[in-house]
Amino acid sequence: MDMIKGLIPGVDPQDFTHGAPVNLSRRSVLRGALGIGAGAMVLGFGLPSGTARAQAAATMAPGSNVPAFLEIRPDSTVRLLSPFVEGGQGIFTGMAQIIGEELDADPSSFIVENAPAGADYLVIGGQMRITGGSMSVRMSYPLMRKLGASARAMLITAAADQLQVPASELTTEPGVVIHAGSNRRIAYGDLATAAFDLPVPDPETVALRDPATFRWIRQPVKRLDVYDKSTGRAEYSIDVTVDGMLHGAVQHAPRLGLMVETIRNRDQVAALPGVHAVEILDGAVAVVAQRWWTAKRAVEALEVDWVEGTDLPKGWRALPADFSSDAFAQELAAATGPETEAEAHGDAPGVLDAAQTVISATYHSQYLHHAQLEPPSTLARFNPDGTLDLWLPNQAPEQYQAAVAGLTGLEPAQINIHSPILGGFFGRHFLYPAASAYPQAIELARRTGRPVKVIWTREQEFLRDPMRPMAAVRFRGTLDDNGMPLAIEAVSATEGPTEAVYGHGDSVDETAVEGLSKKAYAIPNLRIAQVYVENPVMLAYWRSVGNSMNDFFYESFLDELANAGGQDPLALRKHLLRDTPRLTKLLEAVVDLSGGWKRGPFTAEDGSMRARGIGMASPFGSEAAAIAEVSIENGQVRVHDIWEVLDPGAIVNPMLVRQQIRGAAALGLSQVLMEEARWDKGEPVARNYDMYSILPPDQMPEIHVGILESGAPIGGVGEPPLPAVPPAVANAVAALTGKPVRRMPLSRLRFDS
Repeated sequence: MDMIKGLIPGVDPQDFTHGAPVNLSRRSVLRGALGIGAGAMVLGFGLPSGTARAQAAATMAPGSNVPAFLEIRPDSTVRLLSPFVEGGQGIFTGMAQIIGEELDADPSSFIVENAPAGADYLVIGGQMRITGGSMSVRMSYPLMRKLGASARAMLITAAADQLQVPASELTTEPGVVIHAGSNRRIAYGDLATAAFDLPVPDPETVALRDPATFRWIRQPVKRLDVYDKSTGRAEYSIDVTVDGMLHGAVQHAPRLGLMVETIRNRDQVAALPGVHAVEILDGAVAVVAQRWWTAKRAVEALEVDWVEGTDLPKGWRALPADFSSDAFAQELAAATGPETEAEAHGDAPGVLDAAQTVISATYHSQYLHHAQLEPPSTLARFNPDGTLDLWLPNQAPEQYQAAVAGLTGLEPAQINIHSPILGGFFGRHFLYPAASAYPQAIELARRTGRPVKVIWTREQEFLRDPMRPMAAVRFRGTLDDNGMPLAIEAVSATEGPTEAVYGHGDSVDETAVEGLSKKAYAIPNLRIAQVYVENPVMLAYWRSVGNSMNDFFYESFLDELANAGGQDPLALRKHLLRDTPRLTKLLEAVVDLSGGWKRGPFTAEDGSMRARGIGMASPFGSEAAAIAEVSIENGQVRVHDIWEVLDPGAIVNPMLVRQQIRGAAALGLSQVLMEEARWDKGEPVARNYDMYSILPPDQMPEIHVGILESGAPIGGVGEPPLPAVPPAVANAVAALTGKPVRRMPLSRLRFDS
């Protein structure tokens, strides 16, 4: 339990699970519904009816119940129910590689789907599962290997019985059990029925492969989801249809906290052809129609008078009518109050107070949208047996199941959470009050008595998308006689996403200070603290969470100290990391990848003046270092190249790792160069991409990727490459202009080289 709380500080595992196994399905019903033949090893369709077997499964630790995850079909293809949601990061392929390695089944033979909600899938510490925090592989790698090995052992046992030979005489090749002595071979599909009736072995007793014999782990196995996505067969939440379904579209209040006073033309809109109903919801109006486009046009035609709400739903924040994000940034910079320490050693305040020279600086970050490609949607269907089916993009099925149970009064086992693949997520699809379509879909389905699918337009999403927090960090630093940092103090005025979602407590929110605290640099006197300032807007997790802004703050200030002490930033980092071989090697690797350290300013071959900057980050169990090369064009920053090396300890698929590094670097660039969500008079300025800038293709630099496998415990991949990029860019700009960069995005500033 304590370990889980450590994974997401401030989060109780009970927020992610209802704590009871769910009867996911009926074997016979699903066989018939899906056309599965009697010979299939139907491991993914629920337990056989035997009492002893069912009781044994009920006591299995999460992640060890093979029948909950795998189905082997007569043609020896493998259906895997993944405990982690595919959202473009390639986890379906990674899971197939890990399990297939131990099962001895080619990953290309896998058909992977998102698993439903259920206790079997709580594979993170045996207490929860989320697809986030770059936890999928690093928190399940041993479990998934044992799962594949257990399934292989069951197949071998079934083959031994059929061939009447000892199991010890049998081996496997991909998809086949082999008895070398008699030269007999049996395909996995032919063993399915017999293997299905065997007990699942104790996962602690199964033998795992020697990594030296791996066929697929550490190989660039092709992604399993590419074909369906490239041919349009992939099904997202917005694609799902069921019989008798109606479509819902919404118009949110222009400011969170407003409620409907009256709809002036309700009767006229309700009478439009194809319109089924016009409904009033919390902070919104909705139209239900036969077609979504009809619903959209109709809801946009509603003339609504809004009024300040007096009884808001739990967790909602009423945004003040005069709220301005620019004014709030100034408020954060001036914020005082109790300072909760996140890290302290030595006597930073005392050393700084006594120092003759103190370098002081205040850094700012901006609000950010998730801006994922797929806007929120939910399809809700109440069934005659009292159950509720929900299809919705999500990163935590059990969390949604528990929340819907509380909303509807149903038991968790009556709520079937279907998790289609995600059209991008970046932390967007956790359970945020006021930011999800599912309460609207459930309520509209209840009122109409029909299945209803609600889809938010991009404009409605931008009104309700919860933000990456804004922060202002006040730094003080001083140097020793050699020009090296002697003391650093950083006090962040902010609210972390965890405390925003789950409530502010007495201790520091680690997601507010990660990237400031627990840095590996050998600073003799250090103090990191947080001043809690509640944000008026709804907050959320964002890719790499606190690291996304805090590494920009810390790494940029470190360059300021280097400049003040007459030190080269690379040499300063090497000195501060002299007792950390892993990070020293990482620094050397990124310098080698870039062709050698060349800070500049220098004249490039095209005649432009350029400079380079460096940044480092240590998020989610991995280590990253990046170098950026920039120039100034018409007063704005142009990034020409990014060199980045990631050390995640160990990898599963190098191709996926490279894709993740490039994608994360692109998002880090977009953040530091141009992304910003702004508010004026209580409303977001941007309602679509025309006012919310993201990095365009013609500004995407070349991303040069390096991967180190240090042998450290396996770390994350999806988020760790992002935080090192913004400070690398900012430090390059500072080297080129001679002035420190203390805020994001850089598009707010104008530069001269």
